[in-house]
Amino acid sequence: MLKKQLIRFLMVGVLNTIVGYLLYALFIYSGLNYVLAILFSTILGILFNFKTIGKFVFENSDNALLTKFFLAYLITFAINVSIVSKLRSMSYDDYTAGFFAIIVSSAISFVLTKYLVFKK
Repeated sequence: MLKKQLIRFLMVGVLNTIVGYLLYALFIYSGLNYVLAILFSTILGILFNFKTIGKFVFENSDNALLTKFFLAYLITFAINVSIVSKLRSMSYDDYTAGFFAIIVSSAISFVLTKYLVFKK
C-alpha cells in the first residue's frame, strides 16, 4: 500500500509541483519578495493539492481534513522559506532556489500528509 501511495504521490506531485512553481514564478515575476511569493503560491496550492492528494493518493476526499492539511503545509512553508533563504545566501537566484526547495519540501510533504493528515 505504501508503494502504491508513494507512486501516486509522485505522479500527482509532478502536477502539483508544476502548478506550485508556476504560481511562485508568476509572483516573483510580478515583483513580490520571495517570502510572499512562497506564501501566496503555498496558500493557493494547498487547495489544489488537498483535492488531488486526498482523492488520488490516499483515496480520501473528507473536507474535514483540510485544517490538518493546512497545518502540514505550514510546516512545509517554513522549511521551504528556510531552504530558499539559505540558497539565496549562497548566491542562487530566486527561481533556482525555489526549484530546489520544492524538491525537498515535496518529500517532507508526503511524510506529513501520510502520517498526520490522511492516516488511517
